[in-house]
Amino acid sequence: MVTREIKVCNRAGIHARPAANIVKIANKFDSELFLEKGTMKINGKSIMGIITLGATYQSSLTMICEGPEEESMADAIEKLFQNRFEE
Repeated sequence: MVTREIKVCNRAGIHARPAANIVKIANKFDSELFLEKGTMKINGKSIMGIITLGATYQSSLTMICEGPEEESMADAIEKLFQNRFEE
C-alpha cells in the first residue's frame, strides 16, 4: 500500500475534466485508488466519487494505492496533480 498527501494546485479545483483525467490514468493500472478528504474516502476510479469530494484550490487529499502496480499508479496520479491536471 502506498499513501501520499497530494494538493490540488489548479485554481478551478477538481471538476469534471480533472476527475475524468484522474480516472483515465487510474484505469491504466492494475491497482486500486482511493482518495480521502476529511472523513470522506472514495474510489478514485469513479468520476462521480471524485467530484463529490468537493476538492477546491489548495485542498489536501490523501491518495491510497493498493495492488501490484501501486508505486507506478501513485507516481502517475501525483504527477497529474502537480501538472494541474494539464489544464
